Amino acid sequence: MTTALDKPPDLRGPDVTAAFAELFDAHARRLRGYLAGRVGESAADDLVAETFLVALKRRHSYDPDRAPVKGWLYGIATNLVHEHVRREARGHRARLRLVGRPEPDHGAAVADRVDAQRSTEVLSRALAALRDEDRDALLLTSWAGLTPAEVAAALGENDSTVRSRLHRVRTRLQALLTEETTRDA
Repeated sequence: MTTALDKPPDLRGPDVTAAFAELFDAHARRLRGYLAGRVGESAADDLVAETFLVALKRRHSYDPDRAPVKGWLYGIATNLVHEHVRREARGHRARLRLVGRPEPDHGAAVADRVDAQRSTEVLSRALAALRDEDRDALLLTSWAGLTPAEVAAALGENDSTVRSRLHRVRTRLQALLTEETTRDA
């Protein structure tokens, strides 16, 4: 049985409001989950809204023959994540220049010894050590649940490149996690 979501949406037609309402209903919840995993809960809602705003503005550039709409939306969202992280990093650097170096937080040092926190830190460092394109491919498959073909569409790459990248990044991530765990033990 074919549903409205199985066929490409008509983003150039006369009723874009209905098309975008359908897209939002179909993809916003999972897109928010992906974004919350990348940038935190507080920024996820804003980035979902911004993703659909950018999609609306760029609707004439969407080519359903080139990429499924899901991949197109996640590609926009991933680019917005990069912009968000850059803005936050600039803001943090500016605040540090204004207030100087923060004093060590002894309570946080104790909390860092908790196993769950340590595991999170190890994984965060390992993910941070990856190249942006590797991290994007990995997180789009693992957090957003996209297939390699959808990741390829989202990132504007071919399928085999994404599959190779995923294999390499999983191997690299495993090595980084093993190295971090051994070093911290």
